[in-house]
Parts: sequence; C-alpha cells; structure tokens
Amino acid sequence: MTNETSRTWWQQEIFYQIYPASFKDSNNDGIGDLPGITAELPKLKELGITTIWLSPVYKSPMVDNGYDIADYQAIDPRFGTMTDFDQLMATAKDLGIKVVMDLVVNHTSDQHRWFQAALKDPASPYRDFYIFRQGHDGQPPNNWRSNFGAGSSWTAVPGEPNTYYHHVFSPQQPDLNWENPKLRHAIYSMINWWLAKGLAGFRVDAITFIKKDQDFASITPDGSDGLGKVKRKTENRPGLDQFLKELNAATFKPANAVTIGEASGVAYDQLGDFIGENGYFSMIFDFHYADIDVASGSEWFKQTNWTPKMLGEAIAKSQLAIQKVGWGANFLENHDQPRSLSKYIREPQYRNAIGAKALALLYFGLRGCPFIYQGQELGMVNAVRTNIDQFNDLSAHDNYRRALAEGYSEADALACVNRRSRDNARTPYPWDDSQNGGFQHWHYTLTSSGFNAGHEPWLPLARQAAGVNWQAEHDDPNSVWTFYQTLCRLRNASPLRADLIEGDFAPLDAHNDNVIAYARGQHVQIFVNLSSKSAAVDLPAGHVWLNNYPDVGTSLQPYQAILIEVK
Repeated sequence: MTNETSRTWWQQEIFYQIYPASFKDSNNDGIGDLPGITAELPKLKELGITTIWLSPVYKSPMVDNGYDIADYQAIDPRFGTMTDFDQLMATAKDLGIKVVMDLVVNHTSDQHRWFQAALKDPASPYRDFYIFRQGHDGQPPNNWRSNFGAGSSWTAVPGEPNTYYHHVFSPQQPDLNWENPKLRHAIYSMINWWLAKGLAGFRVDAITFIKKDQDFASITPDGSDGLGKVKRKTENRPGLDQFLKELNAATFKPANAVTIGEASGVAYDQLGDFIGENGYFSMIFDFHYADIDVASGSEWFKQTNWTPKMLGEAIAKSQLAIQKVGWGANFLENHDQPRSLSKYIREPQYRNAIGAKALALLYFGLRGCPFIYQGQELGMVNAVRTNIDQFNDLSAHDNYRRALAEGYSEADALACVNRRSRDNARTPYPWDDSQNGGFQHWHYTLTSSGFNAGHEPWLPLARQAAGVNWQAEHDDPNSVWTFYQTLCRLRNASPLRADLIEGDFAPLDAHNDNVIAYARGQHVQIFVNLSSKSAAVDLPAGHVWLNNYPDVGTSLQPYQAILIEVK
C-alpha cells in the first residue's frame, strides 16, 4: 500500500493512462507488454506525470481487450508474468511514480473458474456468484438491451432450457451478483491482495452497474428492436450506496488508496455521496461534457450538434458541482473515447499542434487531477477505417448493427462508428518514424521463405501527420509533447502550483460564444478560442506563461489558448 500519509495526497497527482497492448512491444509478438512499459517509464517521468494507470493486464481471453477477466490474481501471458509486474512496480517506485490498476468487479469473463463452475453444476455455490433467471416461453426474462448497443442483456445457458444469465455488456462478460455476501468478500480479499503488492489504488470500472433492480421487470422499449436500455434498471440504482460503503470500508479506506470511479449515471446532487468527505471514492470521472457529441454515451449514432458555448457551459457546470463537495478527475481521452483532436476540433486543418495545445490547456488547468491518455500528449488523431470488418472493438460492431436497424445507411453507420469507435484510442503508440512507429523493435531475420519481420501489431497503427511521434516531439521545443511537459511542470513545481492545485474554479465571461475562459485561484486565468474564427477578447494584464501562438494580440487567433498570471 502507498506510503503517503495525508488523507488527500492524491490531489496533487498527474495521471497517465497506459493501454498495455498498444504502448510498447518488447518481444516483437505484436502486443505491448509489461517489460515494454517498464523500459519506457523514464520517458514518462521526464514528461512530468506522477502516477500511471494500467488498463487491465489480468489473465483474459481478450474478448473485450482485458475487461473480461478470467483470473484476477494472474497476469495474462500476452503481457508477461507476475515477475514482470513486480519489476515494473520496483522500477516505478525507484522513479517516484505510483501505480494504479483497473479494477473490474461488475463482471468477469465467462472463462473465469467461478462462472465455469456455475455453468457445470446448477447446485454449485458459484451459481449464486452470478445472475441466473428463468425465461418466459423461450424468451429472455425481460427486454433489457445490452449496454454495448445491440441485442439482449441475457444469454441462454447451454443445456438448461429456459435458463438465462445476465450481462450488462457482452455475453462473454457475465455480471457478478453483488447481492451475495460471499461474492463480495471474495472481491474484497482480491483487492487487498493487490494493495499489499504496493498499488497506490484503482480506477474502478463500471462500478455504478453492480446494483440491479431485483424485480427484473421489463421496461418500455426505446428502439425498433423492442428492447430498452439496460442502464435504466442497472445503473446507479437504489441500494448501490450500501455496496459502495462496504467496499470502501473493507478495502480502499484502510489502505488510504486513491480511487477513481467510472461512475456513469451519477447526478450532480449525488456527488457528495460519491466524492464528499466520507465518499465512496477519491474522485469520479464525469462524462457529461465528455459525451457532448452524442445523445447517449452507448448509442453513437445519436449525434448532437454541439457548440463551443455548450461545451464551456458543460465544463463549468461540472467543475462547480464537483468543487462544492470534493475532487474531480479531468480528462478528454481514455481507452473508451475517440481522440480529442478528431472529436473537439471541427476543422481538419487545425487537427495539429495548435489544436492539440488548445485542448491541452483547456482541460489541464481545471480543478482536479489531470489524466493524460497515451498518445494524447503527441496530438494523435483517429484512424479512418473503410469497412466494419476492420474494427476490433466489440461495441463498434454492435453500434454499427444498431444504426442499420434504426434506418441508417451503411455509409452513415460506418461514419458514426469511425467517429466514436474505441479502436481510435487503442492504436499502437508511435515512438518514432520507423516501421510500426517503434512500437516494436523492427528487425529482419532470414527464414526458409525469405525475410520475416515478426508479427504485425495487434491493431494497425493510425495514420498520423509527419512528426507525430515521441522521438520527433521530444526533440522539438514547440511540440505538443513539450507543451504537455510544460503543463506538468507548472502544476508540479512553479509559482502557480498552489493556484493550479488548490485554487477554486470560476468561469469567466469572455463575451464571445467561441471562447471558453475560466480563473483558478487568485492568479491564473485561461482563455481558449475553440473555433477557426478570430475572437476579440479583453485579456487581463499579466505574465503569459503559456501560449500556443508566438504572440498575444487584441484578438485570439483560431484555436489560440493562453494562460495568464494576473497580479
């Protein structure tokens, strides 16, 4: 467990999320791994981050890229061994970097020994570790639709007529039955085992789904398939608080661990329960502004026509609500989100260093802990795929089918999925401009059939602009990477540190709908023009610490972003 003694030690941290399969491949099998992460930790230290968050590295069949866990206390061979994990922990500790892991306890893989035992014998005690129900006339118990966008949230049990098991997400991810105290205590034991290995805490996946309405009643359909969103009966439901209080008391609180809840469906007037002084978590991700581009986070074809003004208002509403009761986790990208340049920058000509720096300053200066997702600090953009078969992501396929069922053309359905697919964030990290971007150590070996260059990356690299790679940007004082490094330094060790960490957030009226402006504490003001049009603004007198343009004028240039220290 962490050696930090302050109850709120984590408020000063800068987090960096690593998607292990796509970060660095040390053995040229096409998949990133733990030794690859360990080797590159000094570069993250140089960037200025203080904590890494590892997406799942547990043993898994990888149906949902590791979020389907087959063994909570084993490392998947794709990523290495437990010895490799221990070495990563030791190296991180030497560098002063804390480690947070993903905690997935709403569901397991269908290959987990608990679920296999439950399937094998209906009388097994593990049957009650999951949610099994009887159907009606050959149909599932109710009309709940999977959260991945298409199909029922129930799957028939092989060899047991009229029996089904429940899964909020894919059929290969059966939901755990948190109503069973034996299941809960098995989960707590596993969490404490990891904390004893030195983890600083967890990002807690899909945690607001662990409580289901126990009536398991059908709901009014909300699509042409006759089904209704499963979240209406399984997300942030009455009684969830009892589970979360017990979970915190049995694990996180005694270890003084940092916890970041993926807490979708939480209303602002509930935030005190989740992140207040006696809250269940240290902080939660707020998706209100992250999902501004879609009417529903899980139904990508429902696009919105958002504006910079709407985004600014959503950010301010989120910041002010969180500020009243606790602490925020600020992000623009993660493993479930598209690249922010492609999402928030409307004009392709500004999906470059100018646009990337504008977005960086916009979110990094907010009150709360900043989260950088791998590649975000380079200014990476979405991949473009021309056929649905080119997508790896489960939810991309589900959303494509659902869009077609709702009357969208194949071209429009594909466009929706291209914009929003989780594959956009999961393409390999470009370390340099060599073959496969230095994600692998490219080498040729002579074989009987000619030259063999090893395995192709598990997911093709996304085409990026020239110079969008770590090596080029590390050596460029004007790069996006260097801009992020400066942001980290301002927060970690500068005269602005107190304002940037402890200072209150206050929205500012820039008198222009395309400009998002806010103050932090007494001395920091940030102005971001989120459009391709110049914007006349009255900037305060003071010292300009950051600017993504060479000069400051009476107008903000397209996508210009400025941080000013006012006296």
